Amino acid sequence: SFKLATGGYVRWVQASGIERRGIAWAKIKSLSRSVEKTMRVYHGDVSRLVDICRQSIYFDRVQDVQTCLQLMATQDQVKIVRIKNRLDTAYRSTASGGYRDLCINLRIVTEETEAVGVDHHIVEVQLLLKAFADLKHEDGHRRYIAFRNLRGE
Repeated sequence: SFKLATGGYVRWVQASGIERRGIAWAKIKSLSRSVEKTMRVYHGDVSRLVDICRQSIYFDRVQDVQTCLQLMATQDQVKIVRIKNRLDTAYRSTASGGYRDLCINLRIVTEETEAVGVDHHIVEVQLLLKAFADLKHEDGHRRYIAFRNLRGE
């Protein structure tokens, strides 16, 4: 949901009339993959593991990705920590096996998240074009895992 200036909320499917094609409800990163990534990529620094909770939102057009990012950035409760723009033409897609998205690490800070102590928890939201999502969900993810393992990540 997005909070409106009037204080109410609107469901994400109604926000700003963006034509959205879907959201992928991802599972929490497994313990074995979390440990593997912490050791391989972050050399044991568990504080750098920020994609345990993650979601993907699919779009047909780059303009809709941009609009969604702008909406997220204007929400008082959303604290953007980092953005990885793998849609940028300057991004070396060889580092991701050709995969491209806009990856946002963020925190949600509300009275509720503060009350339960998760206001500093960083999550990952991937904004991606449907064409890349289709590749990711077909045979692409299996190939990416093999690619990632060859790189030792």
